[in-house]
Amino acid sequence: MRTIYFDYNATTPLDAGVREAMAPFLERVYGNPSSVHRVGREARAALDEARDRVATVFKCKPSEVVFTSGGTESNNLALFGSARLLRPKGRHVITTRIEHHAVLHAFGYLEKHEGFEVTYLPVDSVGRVDPGSVRKAIRPDTVLVSVMAANNEIGTIQPVAEIGALCRERGVLFHCDAVQAFGKLPFANIDQFNADLVSVCAHKFHGPKGAGALFIRSPLQPHPILFGGGHETERRAGTENLPAIIGLTEAVERFVHTPVFPAETLSLFSEKLAAAASAIDGVTLLGPRKGESVSSLPNTVAFTVDGSDSIALMAGLDMEGACASSGSACSAGSLEPSHVVLALGQPANRANALVRFSLGRETTAEEVASVCALLPDVIRQVRRG
Repeated sequence: MRTIYFDYNATTPLDAGVREAMAPFLERVYGNPSSVHRVGREARAALDEARDRVATVFKCKPSEVVFTSGGTESNNLALFGSARLLRPKGRHVITTRIEHHAVLHAFGYLEKHEGFEVTYLPVDSVGRVDPGSVRKAIRPDTVLVSVMAANNEIGTIQPVAEIGALCRERGVLFHCDAVQAFGKLPFANIDQFNADLVSVCAHKFHGPKGAGALFIRSPLQPHPILFGGGHETERRAGTENLPAIIGLTEAVERFVHTPVFPAETLSLFSEKLAAAASAIDGVTLLGPRKGESVSSLPNTVAFTVDGSDSIALMAGLDMEGACASSGSACSAGSLEPSHVVLALGQPANRANALVRFSLGRETTAEEVASVCALLPDVIRQVRRG
């Protein structure tokens, strides 16, 4: 059976060139970068070079790049590390209701176990947070704000540069989860987010799983969340995963300045899928659409289906060879309604019937046409049980 992969927001296939760049570090360059002998020094030189290369793309200092195991760890280090560092100043933090669970659950832990107060900002009907609501929520004891660059479930792009500017004006740290932005949206430099901390994940733009980075604006020094050694200049203990870091570096160089996701083509494909879905009775499109003032990721189409549920819809599509998602891949198999859809003001039955198509570099016009054609039958069969 053919496979149509429409789940690029969950992960992307490893690029052949990235894999080739990683190969020597899976075989010949096997040393521990912390070892002082020649084998270790060779690995250390490669690690230092990788940091320099990422910093060159980001246009930041190499010391401001911390390598992590991925987006979740980058988010956790940013949030736990900064909140604990600034606890003497205040225990109030701000985020939105549609963040990834790597952010929401971290803030939930701080609230439940460490005495912090969290303000969860609402979003409008297409998933955009109003910068004015951030300004109003900031208090004298606010120490940290976290807002994602683009939503993984419905694709809404947030005004993070504006939010970051007002946070800087008020002397509050700003963290941006930019995991879904890299490789999809235009990139000039890391300062475009106006953030003190920016999270990155390699496997979202054809790099390897298990590799990420956290930009930490100097001289900020968040408390570590992993202990055991002085790795990453004492910010992240643990022997560096050098093959994965090389893969991340190669993907950053290849696919960030010139986004690997072809925006114009994917936008056209997304509009065709959206039109096909919206023509079906009981389907509700989510997030911004083309021509609206709020922007969306060009590769993402999200909708709900009345009279159905996400698990049945995913199974029906999978039977036809189409790989889609019901939201965050990190919550796959969950029976909980999408917190993002609920935050839009949609009822729980719709939040339990979310479909997300996220397209990518390998997506073809033929695949889009096939899914447009099969979608009505899949929905009809699911509704019949």
